[in-house]
Amino acid sequence: MTLDAGLASIADERFVSLTTFRKTGEGVPTPVWIAQDGDALIVTTPDGTGKVKRLRNNDRVELRPSDRMGKVADGAPTVAAHAEIVDSDAARASQERIFLAKYRFEYRIFMFIERLGKKGKKKRVSLRITA
Repeated sequence: MTLDAGLASIADERFVSLTTFRKTGEGVPTPVWIAQDGDALIVTTPDGTGKVKRLRNNDRVELRPSDRMGKVADGAPTVAAHAEIVDSDAARASQERIFLAKYRFEYRIFMFIERLGKKGKKKRVSLRITA
């Protein structure tokens, strides 16, 4: 279970710009947290978000290192991949453990604030990203 070299090159980034694609082929970038889970990278997001809806139609994604606001540095590499939506209690428990290990207190604060708002009423899904 080895991570693809392209994905491995961005696995340690704190944030990446995840581009998903509309039916028209137009890319929509979104800044996300990312972590490694075995031979894949994972992203966590509330179910029903735009990126989840787009992935139901097209599993192609592009990842680029970015800051927390999604700003990508000039010359940053683009990694082409595919994403699978994983919606299970086991995946949620695993992603919680993995994201807590990587982001620690920042993840706890983010999840607490999210639970106070509208998105906190939606269950979260994992996006499993592979080459």
